[in-house]
Amino acid sequence: MSNLDPRPAPTRCGGEAGTGPVHELLTARQVPLGGSTVVRRLLPNLGRRMVGAWCFVDHYGPDDIAGEPGMQVPPHPHMGLQTVSWLHEGEVLHRDSLGSLRTVRPRELGLMTSGRAISHSEESPREHARLLHGAQLWVALPDAHRHTDPAFEHHADLPAVTAPGLHATVILGTLDTATSPGTTHTPLVGADLTLTQGADLRLPLEPGFEYAVLTMSGRTDVDGALLDPGSMLYLGTDRRELPLHARTGSSLLLLGGAPFEEHLVMWWNFIGRTHDEILRARTDWETTTRFGTVHGYAGPRLPAPQLPATPLKPRGRIR
Repeated sequence: MSNLDPRPAPTRCGGEAGTGPVHELLTARQVPLGGSTVVRRLLPNLGRRMVGAWCFVDHYGPDDIAGEPGMQVPPHPHMGLQTVSWLHEGEVLHRDSLGSLRTVRPRELGLMTSGRAISHSEESPREHARLLHGAQLWVALPDAHRHTDPAFEHHADLPAVTAPGLHATVILGTLDTATSPGTTHTPLVGADLTLTQGADLRLPLEPGFEYAVLTMSGRTDVDGALLDPGSMLYLGTDRRELPLHARTGSSLLLLGGAPFEEHLVMWWNFIGRTHDEILRARTDWETTTRFGTVHGYAGPRLPAPQLPATPLKPRGRIR
């Protein structure tokens, strides 16, 4: 997934300890993503830039794309992060500069680790389902792993946690006793929660993690706060359980992790630590083969936007 904003602002992230339990409703902004797709961007947000190492969250759909191109994101670069593709409806065809070609389907994990450099494209297949609904997420890589070799993983069978009224698919990390096969580099969790109408339960959490919940569909009381589809609630830290009550059949994404303590800069599709590092990456995308070539996409790759006039400065989360 690319940030298609032609004037992306620098995002200063990381560096803040736990906050204790809170309720902080994050307001999405509408961002066109190419083709007929418009996403609701929830992270980075003016009020909250990260949840653990999760640093970018787009929610889209459900969109009726019958007769439409659907998602069309041309080849673009990434550095210093992992991308997570997660679908509830539809399919996304992933191509990358490693030669990977994979169709990601609902409740399957498409996980790309950019490491030092990779490029990829994402598109709805030519013959696609009528509806498209999902989320695209990024995970920031810590300094010890951000120069690793790029890689792509596809996991069709993921572990689950079940309880009366609950089916939780573990996307990344560990929830309760279930651990995803997806590669992680910081302590974190991502889980897709499906609740039946009337379900009333308490989900076990790690008190050292900070958490947020994104409503994909339905209406659910999350720790007493009613969440409608497309809304995201930041919950802070120091929680051992999360009360959930489904007013309708509902689907939620639970995102959590140890607070990310490193200072970093996120600009366009790059995560780095200094202005010069980001400048080098932008120049390399425009002039060298560092990020490789995506073969098979029917169209040109994305050009890099212009950097802001003032130097990018790495800072922590505290404003």
